[in-house]
Amino acid sequence: MVTIRIDETGSPGRIAPEIYGHFSEHLGRCIYEGIFVKPDSGIPNVNGMRADVVEALKEIRVPVLRWPGGCFADEYHWKDGIGPAENRKRMVNTHWGGLVEDNSFGTHEYFELCRQLGCKTYINGNVGSGTVQEMSEWVEYMTFDGVSPMALLREANGRKEPWTVDYFGVGNENWGCGGNMTPAYYANLYRQYQTYIRRYHNASPIRKICGGPNGDDRKWTKKVLKTCFAHPHPEDAHGYMDGLSLHYYVHPGGWQNRGSATVFTEEEWYTTLEKALYMEDLIRLHGDIMDRYDPEKKIGLIVDEWGTWYEVEPGTNPGFLYQQNTMRDALVAAVTLNIFNNHCDRVKMACIAQMVNVLQAVLLTEGEKMIKTPTWHVFHMYRDHQGAQALPVQAEGVGTVGGGQIPAVQVSASRMESGEITVTAANLSMTESQTVRLTLTSGKPERVSGTLLAGEAHAHNTFDAPETVREQALAAAPDGEGVEFVLPPCSVASVRLS
Repeated sequence: MVTIRIDETGSPGRIAPEIYGHFSEHLGRCIYEGIFVKPDSGIPNVNGMRADVVEALKEIRVPVLRWPGGCFADEYHWKDGIGPAENRKRMVNTHWGGLVEDNSFGTHEYFELCRQLGCKTYINGNVGSGTVQEMSEWVEYMTFDGVSPMALLREANGRKEPWTVDYFGVGNENWGCGGNMTPAYYANLYRQYQTYIRRYHNASPIRKICGGPNGDDRKWTKKVLKTCFAHPHPEDAHGYMDGLSLHYYVHPGGWQNRGSATVFTEEEWYTTLEKALYMEDLIRLHGDIMDRYDPEKKIGLIVDEWGTWYEVEPGTNPGFLYQQNTMRDALVAAVTLNIFNNHCDRVKMACIAQMVNVLQAVLLTEGEKMIKTPTWHVFHMYRDHQGAQALPVQAEGVGTVGGGQIPAVQVSASRMESGEITVTAANLSMTESQTVRLTLTSGKPERVSGTLLAGEAHAHNTFDAPETVREQALAAAPDGEGVEFVLPPCSVASVRLS
């Protein structure tokens, strides 16, 4: 039996809702067909946004949405995506599948999507092929309230009031597709570009995100922080940044052998989860470096690209990165979100890649049809962690699975303002059930409710069978001292204690 003791007396901090963020790039069918459709498509929509997709995303309380990329961000010129749709510049998306990009989804459409979702905004600016002037004018176009060239241009395009930009990323993966820069070169560019992400009169603060490392690249983190984490003003505790990004993808067989999303062995199951658990090592590795400059943890680690990356589904465009989503992906999501919850003192935002039809998507669409993936259900089950106070957990009797150091059960917990406690637990074993007992260090739970997501490891939802994997009630009840329940093989549970 696995015993989980939840410490109600202390907390590493508040779980920022933005940890449950999402990423939408102009890639494959993420934006077009997935989120945004033409008026004559026959698919119900509101101002071009698919009604079914928006409703499903509202159910998981999407807190923030990153756009327009990704690699696409550093070849995106925002003025191509404003004005009458028929006049917008067409281009070839050279990064992703050679798709002709007609720029019908641009700045105005993005803010309309965020309005419908009720989420915060996270814009990624173009450093790789753009200019300081271009980035500065985009910020002016979006946020200036008054008379200025860009504000007047915005008004001419149908929007008088400015929008709120909550986060602004200065470039994307500038160590790779964003310009193949050295850390020292990017760091100096970052200092220059971020200067012109101005907070205009009456505008809300814009939190600036500095381009961080790929995986475990400590050299990048050290050199960028050395140059960028300075204090231009004594009262400015954040220096030149509010966050440092981190990108990490799980490739079961490595970049050259990513494997199938639906056909995998038991060994590949455990390899995938072992790589997902590596996220905790990355947070500690880069967190230790950040602590030298920011011991009070005022700068957030922003994991704005994470998730599984397999070979594309047979018969689909290799550049569209369309993959299925099984219980294996549900476990990766559960494990990763538990890690973020437990390290909420440093991780302040994260964005799964990507929202619809790309990589570890929460939703898949096919014409007028839409399905919720196992990953969507994990986000749904974890939604009450958003904004709650994380609670430390102590686990006893947790064995290992997969012949290595993979824990059989992995957990996180939090307390909402109402006082109710949410515990999320994942069984990482592909074949064995786990009996779990929850106890509180002070007090005893009087009421318990819970949901369970379980299924055979390869189980996934299809357009013909959209509910093969779905949530069900968890059999659990208080017994005077704690709560006991069974986690089937490869399952995720969310338990509410009050």
